[in-house]
Parts: sequence; C-alpha cells; structure tokens
Amino acid sequence: MIRFLSTLLLVLFSIQSRTQTILSGQVRDALNGQPIAFSTVQILQTQRGVVADEQGVFKFENLTPGIYNFKASFVGYASLTLFEIEVLPNKNSPLVFELQQINTELKEVVIEQQAFERSIVSPLSKRTIGVAEIQRSAGGNRDISKVIQNLPGVASTPSFRNDIIIRGGAPNENRFYLDGIEVSNINHFATQGSSGGPVGMLNVNLIRNVDYFSSAFSAARGNALSSVFEFKQKLANKEKLKGTFLLGSSDAGITLEGPLSERSTFLFSARRSYLQFLFAALKLPFLPTYNDAQFKYNLDLNDKNKLTILGLGAIDDFVLNQQANDGVTDSITLKRNNYALGNIPVNSQWNYAIGAVYTHFGNDGYQNFVVSRNQLQNKAIKYSENIEVDENLLFDYNSSEIENKFRYEHHLRKAGFKLLYGLALQHARYTNTTFDERIVINGQNQTFDYSSELNLVSYAPFFQLSKNLLDERLGLAFGLRADANNYNDQMRNLFKQLSPRFSASFMISDQLSINFSTGRYTQLPAYTVLGFQQQQAFVNQSRTRFIQSDHLVSGLEFRPYQGARMTLEGFYKHYNDYPFSLTDSISLANLGADFGVVGNGAFESTSSGRAYGLEFLYRQRLFKGFYGILAYTYVKSEFSNADADQFIASSWDFGHIINLSAGKRFKKGWELGFKFRYSGGAPYTPYNIAISSQKNIWDATGIGILDFTQINALRLPATHGLDVRVDKRYYFDKFSLDLYIDIQNIYAATITDRPFLDPLRDAQGKPIETSAGAYTLEEIENSSSNLLPTIGFLIDF
Repeated sequence: MIRFLSTLLLVLFSIQSRTQTILSGQVRDALNGQPIAFSTVQILQTQRGVVADEQGVFKFENLTPGIYNFKASFVGYASLTLFEIEVLPNKNSPLVFELQQINTELKEVVIEQQAFERSIVSPLSKRTIGVAEIQRSAGGNRDISKVIQNLPGVASTPSFRNDIIIRGGAPNENRFYLDGIEVSNINHFATQGSSGGPVGMLNVNLIRNVDYFSSAFSAARGNALSSVFEFKQKLANKEKLKGTFLLGSSDAGITLEGPLSERSTFLFSARRSYLQFLFAALKLPFLPTYNDAQFKYNLDLNDKNKLTILGLGAIDDFVLNQQANDGVTDSITLKRNNYALGNIPVNSQWNYAIGAVYTHFGNDGYQNFVVSRNQLQNKAIKYSENIEVDENLLFDYNSSEIENKFRYEHHLRKAGFKLLYGLALQHARYTNTTFDERIVINGQNQTFDYSSELNLVSYAPFFQLSKNLLDERLGLAFGLRADANNYNDQMRNLFKQLSPRFSASFMISDQLSINFSTGRYTQLPAYTVLGFQQQQAFVNQSRTRFIQSDHLVSGLEFRPYQGARMTLEGFYKHYNDYPFSLTDSISLANLGADFGVVGNGAFESTSSGRAYGLEFLYRQRLFKGFYGILAYTYVKSEFSNADADQFIASSWDFGHIINLSAGKRFKKGWELGFKFRYSGGAPYTPYNIAISSQKNIWDATGIGILDFTQINALRLPATHGLDVRVDKRYYFDKFSLDLYIDIQNIYAATITDRPFLDPLRDAQGKPIETSAGAYTLEEIENSSSNLLPTIGFLIDF
C-alpha cells in the first residue's frame, strides 16, 4: 500500500498542464457603487492590461492558471492593487475593484495607492490577511483563527485552543463580522462567556480577505474592547456551477458556488469531522465531533440596489471515551485519562448566525440596512464516576443565548468629507437552567440550583466624520458612539456610555507616515454574568456596569518598496469597571479561559486593569516568489483584585511574543512555507492542596481548587515551535489539485500547560482514601512534545 501511494505521488508530481483560463470583474466607485467606465486593469507580473467597458466590466482571456497581482486605475481615483489572486482553470471567480476618489485638484492625475491600504479612520492597528495567506499558512490547517495568531499583538494559549488574545486583553473582548453581519462565535466547542475553541468554523474557501483592527475601531462597531475582525466573503462564479472538495487531517468538506439566475449567485459549504475515530484509535479520553455549514446568497436587484443573505451554523458533540484505558499500561497516560474522565462533562452545543444586508447606492454614498439573528445553545452534564443515575448527578447545565439585531448605516461623501451615521438596535434573550454541586466557596461545598431568563433591549446611535487634507497627506477622523440598554439605571443612561474616538495620520513622505489614535470603548459583560440568579433575583443587576477601556496608540509606518511594509506601534489600554468575582475575590481577567462556562456567579464592576506594550511588524507581499511576516510584541497585562491599588499579572500577560511566517513559491506549482512562534510563559495560580484533597470536595469537583491568595504567582515556561508545509498544485483543463504535507512542531518542542492534580488510585482506578475524609493528591505534569504530520488534498472543479 505504501509503495502504491509513493508511486502515485511521484506520478502526480511529474504532471504538467498547459491549460488556459479567463478572469473577469468590475471596477466601481467605492462609495456610490457606480461603475468606472474605461478604467484600466493590469497584471503586474506581465504588464498585460485591458480597458473596462462602459459598465466598468473587464475580462482577461487565455491566462495560464496561477497566482497574479492585479492593479486597477483611473484618473481622479487612487489606484488599487489586489495581491495574490489565484486564477484557476475553468473557474472564473470575479474580481471587484472599489476605487476611492481623491480630493486633490489635479483630477487628471492617477494617484498610486500602495500595496497596503491606508485608512483615515484606522491609520494604525489595522492588518489585512488575504485568502492565499490563510490557505498556505504552515500549521494553520486552513483555520483562520490560527492564522490570525501570526499577527503582531496576538497571543495564544498553550492548550491548543483558538483563543485570540489581543494586546493583553481577554478572548471575549473581540467582535467578528461576516460581510457586515455580526457573528457571535467563529469556533467550535466555544467557551460560553468567553470565546475560543479548538477548531475554527469559517470555511476559508469562501473568504476573500480579513481586516483585523486592534484599536481605532469604527463607530459603527460596538461592544469590543480589544479587536474587531471583518471577514469578507468572495463573489461567486456567475457563469456555471463550480466546487471544491477538501480532505484534511481532521475533517472533510465540500464547497459549491454558481449562478441561480441572471442577477443572483450563491456560495455554500459543509464540513464534517472524523476526529472521533482518530481519538478513539489513539485511546484519548474524549471524542469530539463537529459539523458546520455556511452559505451566501447575492442578488443584484438593479444598479442601485443589492441584497445579500448569509448564514453560518455548527453542531458540536463531545462525549467521553470510557474505553480509553483498555490495554493502556503507561502510568502517566493512565493518570491523565483518569483525570479527564473524572471531571470533563459530556457536552453538546449548537449555534448559528443568519442575516441579510440590503444596500442602496445614491449619487454621493450608500445606505446599509442590516438584520440578523444568532443563537448559541449549550448543554453539559456530569455524573459521579460517569454512572448516569440521578443520585450521581453533579452538574446539569442548559443555556441559550439569542440575539436579534438591526443596524442602519449611511455613508456619505460631501465636500471632501466622509460622513457615517446610523443606529443599532438589539433584543437579546438569555436563559439558563443550572444544577451544579461542584461549587466551592471558602473551602466549603455549595450547590447552585436555579433557572434564569433575561431579556435585554439595547440601542446605540453613532456617527463618524473624516477628511484628508494637505493634498492627501494629513488624515483626520472623529467618531462618537453611545450604548444603552434596560438592564439597570446606569446602563439606561446613554451619556454614561459615551465612546468618543479620534485618529490622525500624517505622511512625512511617500514612504513614511506617523499615526495616532485614541478612544474610549465599552462592552457589555457576558450574559452569564448579567443573567446569574439566586432566589429569583438577578444577583449582579444593581452592581454591574459596561466595561470601559481607554486606548492610546501611536506609531510609525514605513513602506520601502512595493509590497513591503514596516510598522512600529506603542499602545496603552486602561480598563475600568471590569467584573470582579465576589466568590473568589479576583478579577474576571485572572480566571483565564477553558472549555465550559465563564462568569456564572456573583460579580461586581469594580476591577480595573491596564495593558501596554510595543509592536513591530515587517511584512512582505509576494515578490519574486518570496513572502513573509515578522511580528514582535512586548506586552504587559495587569489587573487589580481584592486590593484595588495593587495590579497583578493577568492571565494574558505573555511578555515577549515572536511570530515569523515566510515561504517561497517555486516553478511547476511547488511552494514551501514555515512558521516559527515564540511566546513568553503565561502566569497561573497554584492549587490549594488542603482544600482540594478533602474527599467531599474532590468527589464533587474532580479537579484541584485554586489558591486565590496566590493569584498568578507562578508562570509557565515559554513556548516555541516550528511548523513546515509543502504544497504541490496541478492545473488540468477542468479542475485543479492541491496536495500538501503540513508538519506541526517539527522539532518536537515541549509545550507545557498548567499541571493537574489527581489522587492516588487503586488497581481499579478508584481514589484511595488515605486518612479520614481526605485523599492524597499528586501533581501530574501536563506537557506534550508531539510532532503532528498532516497530509491532505484539495480539488477545485
């Protein structure tokens, strides 16, 4: 069998194709959507160009499949280059160039726009990731959440989760938008009240690019403290049905696209994992299964009006593998399996987001009407010794979060000014039924047994004004947003949640600019905090406020030549009114994130914090076959706990973070890429052995109880690793084939996470009671040094 596969690979690697294909698209005004007639579009590598027709439509014919950079230009507009566009055989995915009008009086001049877009509102703290970068990222497994971790300011935990930690902020401080529609979660097996999860939900085959903002947020984007992500999906093929089939390391999926009528197109994808079979074969104690689907429908009603409908959904199941220890003799493996089987609940979770965007173009701008609905349903249950009888029930959790949203945006251009104003409305319904005997307060067992229902009505007006001055060298922007809801008197008052923001950028030369932004941003605490009930009352209602974060960012940007960019930024974030746990006397920022639920308890908005540091980025777009990103971040993240005047390192205080991702495209479809990562060790809190070892507490919790008198007193060792990926692409007349080999942690570096406690056990795996009412606990090292190879293929047809 191995010989057969080797022979097949050698044959495939020797195949050549001379097929030709076409690519078409449209050039239009970015603000009013009007086609730009007779604009020019060039292929930069070849200097080959075409002129668009009266409707701004262009077409290239007899193109050899491969990767190209396209540039569109017209007098009175800044030219725009789209980088690393893959042209596939017999698959015309249309390009759209949206050119920005310029304010200069020299209207006959074509202003050259650099490879990286400049934004007046967000002149710094903004990065854009193209689909080619996501697909080829070594170790990324085509997972957008993992690829994001290559960028400056972004850290990740060592627990193989997709927690996105931006500039020392918690994972729940990020917001995600898919074609303008807010999506509450982008990961499978999400942590309720936080975010993250081991696998991303978004299908990269449908994504065109991702804009990532770590500050200087648009006033139209609220409820975010650390970042905003704008995922933009590609346009579907207008000519015929096309598709992609992918078989990877953990799942299989299919993507379809094509026309539904003369004016409408669709995108659709579905995936299903087979991790449960792999985990069972490896004798792991848990068996995850995930499924997801994604679609987009686009209808051009006429030249002035268009409608987009999209959806994203997932079904996740997490069960225990009771046969994990069968035939296992290694003592460390047995201990880890017993620990996992003893405390991990059986979990089922599903979520979806669905919405529509209606866009109307006018002569001087456009209006967006956005409606959406998203829901997260989360169920978890745990029995003592995993024996499913009523008297053994330890934990039974059933929760639902539903949000119905409307947002109106009006984008205008008047006298050289760009104006945005609008209104956001939301109704949220949160329900929770909880029975939990695993609660420990002041060293004593407690039981939470309650049902809760919370209904929130929220609204937020916003506006933003920006203008370029001094022949486009100086850019200024000001925005204001106010958020309110009906949770309590504090939150009802719009003026208590005012969020002003200001940014400025000055081009010292064509290559060098200095940038600045400041702003106040607010975020609603998690529904798990707002909806916590005892004795039929919302425990946190009178003492909870919006979380507030003030940002101050300044930096330099240098663009030495086409496709290259260097930035240096310093940032400072100050937090107020952060949730403080009355149970554990610590800030929520020091609880970290893990699988399960965060925030289900008594809190008050009294904690404060700060995060500050420095970022450096060097980025090279594809140039003579080479590309790369070097990102360095130094960050300090600290929050107050019981002593309001003392700041302690938060769970997100990683210190030094280095990411280097680079590669080379060779002839005949070969590509080699690698990614190196280094992250300082995260702080963690040691266990309270005396309390954890009590029989009644261990039997209820199955985990060690943390000693919050030593909050984050210990620190994990630094983590590092190298991932390598090799791709070989074949182009045939009717389809293309991509074979890849991806090796994560190629030099088998050891990754260490927080150790865990487990009692001494007898031959049957039962804890041994060594003294009256207590177990003897031992600390088990929680580390791995696995090399993870993956072989997969992708067929575009």
